[in-house]
Amino acid sequence: QVQLVESGGGLVQPGGSLRLSCAASGIIFSIYSMGWYRQAPGKQRELVARITTSGGTTNYADSVKGRFTISGDNAKNTIFLQMNSLKPGDTAVYYCNADVRTTARSRGDYWGQGTQVTVSS
Repeated sequence: QVQLVESGGGLVQPGGSLRLSCAASGIIFSIYSMGWYRQAPGKQRELVARITTSGGTTNYADSVKGRFTISGDNAKNTIFLQMNSLKPGDTAVYYCNADVRTTARSRGDYWGQGTQVTVSS
């Protein structure tokens, strides 16, 4: 199977920055795209940013455009999320997601365990 391991969360003051990382490992034939989602208490999980492995096409939630940047290292099956100008509203558990083909006939959606990001003074 596929494992996604996130790191880089923590507590930061408003206006600060954090960088999240997510590394995929396991039985991987190819990865189509990877992304970050977040879920705040009492709210639904929402897309933050996503990147394709072929061409590096990105898309962002309107709420993070201009502040967050997603990037990837295809050779290491790893993505990053650089978060700048953080706001209290960015507080959430951030989850890594990957769309992975594990065999010629099998493709699945995989999630990491999540990493807490807290923006507070």
